[in-house]
Amino acid sequence: MMGKPCVKGTRIPVYLLLEKMAAGESFDHLLRAYPQLSVDDLRACLAYAAALAADEVILAQA
Repeated sequence: MMGKPCVKGTRIPVYLLLEKMAAGESFDHLLRAYPQLSVDDLRACLAYAAALAADEVILAQA
């Protein structure tokens, strides 16, 4: 099944946490709001975003 990536063991979408971090929410605030998460989970979200940003797509010319 295809869907949006979620934090392992939860139904919390990674994009939601990344949006909140981009808006300035701290790890501490996110951990209070989502007690099922750990610091490692939040770091994994950032690592995932970095990996996607580093992925290079080259379009072939016809």
